[in-house]
Amino acid sequence: MSATPAPSKRAMTRELILDHAYALATRDGLEGLSIGNLAADVGMSKSGVFAHFGSREDLQLAVLDAGAQRFAAAVMVPALREPRGLPRLRAIVRRWFDWSCAHAEGCVLLSAVSEYDGREGALHDGVVRQQSQWREVLAKAAQLAVDAGHFRADADPEQIAFEIYALILGLHHDAGLFGFGPASARADAAFERLWRSWQA
Repeated sequence: MSATPAPSKRAMTRELILDHAYALATRDGLEGLSIGNLAADVGMSKSGVFAHFGSREDLQLAVLDAGAQRFAAAVMVPALREPRGLPRLRAIVRRWFDWSCAHAEGCVLLSAVSEYDGREGALHDGVVRQQSQWREVLAKAAQLAVDAGHFRADADPEQIAFEIYALILGLHHDAGLFGFGPASARADAAFERLWRSWQA
């Protein structure tokens, strides 16, 4: 039996930098992330930060990936424990509500969409890839609800995924402006109507 090797000091330092970068990006967006501010935040030199991330863009991409990993761990992994079909889809949405509440003041993943939707380059491509994969996950979960007989046989999984995503965007939007409580109540009512509209 072999023990898991301890992470190297370099790997631990990189994770520390990434944690601080993620926190800054949550507040200021990926475009607001600067090597200078990050270096000051972690008590390192700019060259020390560059030693772990070759460029600002590399750092931004790493933060975007870290955000996706955190989101998956908080939302998708726990939801997979639920039975396939509508119970799992409901669990995904409930966990997404929790994520929205915890990130009401700023979500790296959603702010990246608005920052890079009209641009070209690696960050735009990374955001598109990430969002497309998540939309596919939602559509697959919706298809399982169709297969389980929880939704009508003619239900369109991609449309369901779109509507789920649209409602969550509304929740994020209103939570930031008006508070999570009122936004959550509205979103809850909208989701209950959505589930009924697709059921047999």
